[in-house]
Amino acid sequence: MPISKGSPYGEPGALPDDGVVVRTDAEARAVIAEARRDGRPLPVLGLLGGDLCRTLNGPGDEGRLRSPDAVRFNVDLGEALLDGRLHVFVAHLVARTRRWRHAFVAMNAQFVGDWVLGPRAHPNDGLLDVYEADLSLADRLKVRSRAGHGAHMPHPGIKERRVPAVQVEFEQARPIYLDGERHGEARKLSVRVEPDALTVVV
Repeated sequence: MPISKGSPYGEPGALPDDGVVVRTDAEARAVIAEARRDGRPLPVLGLLGGDLCRTLNGPGDEGRLRSPDAVRFNVDLGEALLDGRLHVFVAHLVARTRRWRHAFVAMNAQFVGDWVLGPRAHPNDGLLDVYEADLSLADRLKVRSRAGHGAHMPHPGIKERRVPAVQVEFEQARPIYLDGERHGEARKLSVRVEPDALTVVV
């Protein structure tokens, strides 16, 4: 069940013996995709890095994952329909033009690399934080200078929504990045969140 406002988040819990240790968001997505393709339950993931791990204040210590200090979290999972195929993402989906003039971002974590693009995003609230940007060069420079602290919002050139699902259509196909890896191009996107889909340990 997605967390409610003001509720404590996370509980003590070590990575089980059949848990899978991953070092990036892309590795986590690959493990999930493989399990779903094989019709297996999703394994518990031990996070050592990536934007979801950082959002959960994970220290990246492999020894901690199976120790009494480990913390277990239920997290949501993003799903995107691209060209008729369903893909998953654990941290974010980014569809953007080459220099970020036009961008669509769906956040399940707070970070995209060094940028805090989803300052209010929570990985277990049953919602995706969605941003659609149409920015001039001057505005892009201002946003870049503030995005490292999440201080770029609100901005008149960036539309913000918090939704369980969204459909968008671009004028032209854009490159799609799932958890930092490029996955072709698309002009139409259907994105949704699957609440409480995954358990992770940091």
